[in-house]
Amino acid sequence: MLGLFGTLNLGARSLQTQQLGVEVAGHNLANVNNPDYSRQRVDIDTSFAIPTPIGPQGTGASVVAIQQMRSALLDGQLQSELSVSGYLDAQQQALQSVQANLGEQLNSQANSAESTAASQGVGGGAALAASIGDLFNSFQSLATDPASLAERQVLLLKAQTLATQFNQVSKRLGDLSNSLNTSLASDVSDANQLLASIAQLNNEIANSENATGGKANDLRDEREAKIEALSKIVNISLSNGTGGAIDVAVAGTTLVSGNQVLDTMQVFDAGAGQMLVRTAVGGNPLNVTGGSIAGTITARDGPLASLRTSLDTLAANLVTEVNAVHTGGFSLTGSTGANFFNGTSAATIQLNQALLSNPALVQASGTAGAAGDNQTMLALAQLANKNIAGLGNQTFSQNYGQTVAALGQSLSSINDQSGTQQVVEAMLRSQRDSVSGVSLDEEMTDLVKFQRAYQASARLITTVDTMLDTVVNLKR
Repeated sequence: MLGLFGTLNLGARSLQTQQLGVEVAGHNLANVNNPDYSRQRVDIDTSFAIPTPIGPQGTGASVVAIQQMRSALLDGQLQSELSVSGYLDAQQQALQSVQANLGEQLNSQANSAESTAASQGVGGGAALAASIGDLFNSFQSLATDPASLAERQVLLLKAQTLATQFNQVSKRLGDLSNSLNTSLASDVSDANQLLASIAQLNNEIANSENATGGKANDLRDEREAKIEALSKIVNISLSNGTGGAIDVAVAGTTLVSGNQVLDTMQVFDAGAGQMLVRTAVGGNPLNVTGGSIAGTITARDGPLASLRTSLDTLAANLVTEVNAVHTGGFSLTGSTGANFFNGTSAATIQLNQALLSNPALVQASGTAGAAGDNQTMLALAQLANKNIAGLGNQTFSQNYGQTVAALGQSLSSINDQSGTQQVVEAMLRSQRDSVSGVSLDEEMTDLVKFQRAYQASARLITTVDTMLDTVVNLKR
């Protein structure tokens, strides 16, 4: 039998057990608004039994561990989905910036994009479609009165406006590409800081658990938060190290092993200003396929690069086609052979400044000395409907409309994928919260339960104390 002193010890163990239950419930309640916290539970087990003539007799209960309520499966799934979310979010933000810099409300249909662009009079891209139409309309207007200096001046102003808009859009898109490179460098820096934090937490977890023998639950929560933040930036693979450590690899290269950061990431120029990611010490290029780093690279080298190339092609063909006709015409002064535009891309296209200074030099006539001849201007006006081989046998307006539509389709696709991904991520978070989240009702119930058990244990000790007092005073 336990005897009175054994029962007193049983009550003391029970008091300690219930007190720890109250403390853990209070810790959960204190972290109810902490998104990185996973609830904890006291793992209570029966104490050792002692042999008696009537069989083993229990000696109460004690806490053997403070258990963290986590699902490794849900954590792994959420980490994977966060990489997808980061990838899509980075692309979405980049393409929305492209849309803003182009000046278009993008539409997935080429004709709608073209008509939308033409109807809007402000913004580089929106005005670009209208300005292309204005240029050819001005060619047509001058053809009706080829000797008019006023019509020539209007034509040159329209041409100057178009060239300036090409230049502005090209500059804005170039600046955006540079901004994406800056964003890429910032993400890499953040990722390196998270790698260092994970290695440090591995060390702290190992030291804590080696010293106490239990799980360092709060440190593990902090490490999980760092891992998820890293997953948002770059896709990672994890493996269990020694002493409770988590090893981290990116694109097959282990960067964190235990409490050591074996290598970090850095941005490097892969050629022609294409900034990519590699290991800083090993110099190995990393084929990053997820997270905001991959999303930024994909948007920069995909839709944005295609848009810039298409605009350069459009501007180059416009210069070539217009100059091919204009150089064969004659001005009011009888001169010939002058280019209408200079430049070879959207960034460099310019109106021939000699024409702007002297509108009489516009070569509208098809015959020398015939001021009223309009053959060159008619040929220039007809370019509006010409299918250009360099533009895939499309007209200038059709080609620009298709360029805008392609960007619109990319943005629309990313928006759809991002919406679906948000649903998936929210579902996983909800599932994990059902396992790891703190419930106020549940914690309050546990608090009352442990409180009542503590009171009952105290009553047991009081009762045993009274019994001991009775025994002590038996001989009086």
